Amino acid sequence: MTLIAPSILSADFGRLGEEVKAVAAAGADWIHVDVMDGHFVDNLTIGPVVVAGIRDLTTLPLDVHLMIEQPEKYAPRFLQALQRSDRAGAERYVSVHWEVVGDIAGAERAFRIIEDYGAKAGIVINPGTAVEAVLPLVERAALILVMSVEPGWGGQPFDERALPKLRALRQARERAGASCLLEIDGGISAETTPARPVSTAKMAAKAGADVLVAGSAVFRSRDYAATIAALRDC
Repeated sequence: MTLIAPSILSADFGRLGEEVKAVAAAGADWIHVDVMDGHFVDNLTIGPVVVAGIRDLTTLPLDVHLMIEQPEKYAPRFLQALQRSDRAGAERYVSVHWEVVGDIAGAERAFRIIEDYGAKAGIVINPGTAVEAVLPLVERAALILVMSVEPGWGGQPFDERALPKLRALRQARERAGASCLLEIDGGISAETTPARPVSTAKMAAKAGADVLVAGSAVFRSRDYAATIAALRDC
């Protein structure tokens, strides 16, 4: 079954607690939390205190996407915030960018920090990064996230360069007998148009995505439950 992870980047931050509870009640499988530092990407979002607050609102797995420089320095602050939460036993994924860690050794260092705090470690690649960089991590990472937009802002159009990357990762995972989850983030929707008769959600799922991150598609819809169901049905 494809998992749906609404991204709170597109939520109404003036009523963030209500939004998190609403998508949980509407059938979301995970909550995707975009953390941006204004350096790695040209945007600022939320800090550890807010992440801990979100953790307190739901027992759903939290999928924390760190779009930040110096993850070895700053990731522990988010991980500690999650540990302080009353729901610290709930499942949590924390992912860092390949473009920041730079190589396999850097990814391993970040993974060890994340895992030392009891979270599951993931790696993320941007649209311009070749998938070959992270293929060796299919047996090591709990999650590999393929960006289908440039990180930083919601509402961007889907970049189809993500699809062959998902297919390559799925094949590598099958060859290795690995169990890492494959995730896609950016421009994911169940809607179709004459120019695009197959939805981006369906294309992504068919290419191998286990987890669909959807921000605008969910939070700008009138019916969260219907939208989440439509995404999952793809």
